Amino acid sequence: MAPIRLRHPKGVTTIQVDFTNATVQDLQQEIFAATEIPPSQQELKAGYPPHPLTIVPELPIDSLGLKTGEQLVVTQRASAGHQAFQAPRSSPFPPPSPAAAMTGLTASQVRDRPSPAPVTKPGAKGGGPDYVPTSNGYLIHRIVPDDNSCMFSSIALIFEQDMSKAQEIRKIVADAIRKDPVKWDESILGMPREQYIQTILKPSAWGGAIELAILAQHYNTEIASVDVETGRIDHFTPPPETDSGNRAIVIYSGIHYDATSVAPMLDAPDEFHQTILTKGKEDDEMLQAAKKLADALRAKRAYTNTATFELKCEICGQGLKGEKEARAHASETGHVEFGEY
Repeated sequence: MAPIRLRHPKGVTTIQVDFTNATVQDLQQEIFAATEIPPSQQELKAGYPPHPLTIVPELPIDSLGLKTGEQLVVTQRASAGHQAFQAPRSSPFPPPSPAAAMTGLTASQVRDRPSPAPVTKPGAKGGGPDYVPTSNGYLIHRIVPDDNSCMFSSIALIFEQDMSKAQEIRKIVADAIRKDPVKWDESILGMPREQYIQTILKPSAWGGAIELAILAQHYNTEIASVDVETGRIDHFTPPPETDSGNRAIVIYSGIHYDATSVAPMLDAPDEFHQTILTKGKEDDEMLQAAKKLADALRAKRAYTNTATFELKCEICGQGLKGEKEARAHASETGHVEFGEY
């Protein structure tokens, strides 16, 4: 391990890097941990005068030509809109990462994207979902349909053992917002309450941080959302007095949610999968396994940067870039259906 000094918007930090075995992607993850700038938004410069580095995540770190003790200048692309995803200060739940902030009111109606392959058994001929071995079995990536109800389908699979109950999960969210106008007021929802309720009931609207917070409280169970791009885990927790001590894990890839479950064997039938786990600490085995699952998906580029992808409003045809512009357009026009270019 050798030191590299980072100069970034928050100050100066020294990180330790394995120049022998690390990849550029490993370095980007260390930078993310120190600066909270996601890898896809990092701009790196080195030398004197500082010159931009060419980032190829899969290459060894020595492809950057860095030297021990050298200073890296880290900046965030101006177009990333990083702060656009932060929850309001008055939010009743902790501010989520960009990955957890997508709701049915932003880029959630993305269409015309290829759907993931149908769910197959892990280890089956021809491949199957990714998995990570644990002491209790295998943590498995449970792929749900890419149909704008992915978050609701994932929650239905986890808590109801039935993806077809996605619309019932939407109703749980709508009822919770309707019953608590103080907690879920217009400033939190970002639009009039009734408009939000009617939107989230539509099969074309995705859910995100607000919905995960409500569902964690409804099921008295923590929901941990793992971001594929960064490996960050956001915890949505019920009130302490009703917390069951259990946890569910979902995988978020930028514009899609999937579920996870633990199987005793790779070819175990669905009814033998455990979808609700006993909650441990931040570094417990299942959360570490979930991070490894995110690592595997990241290596396949199985994520989308919601700050920079290009969209088109399906209602008026206006071109938009990233969730920030989609959110603003939805707020100004009431249009909530978008297609990805």
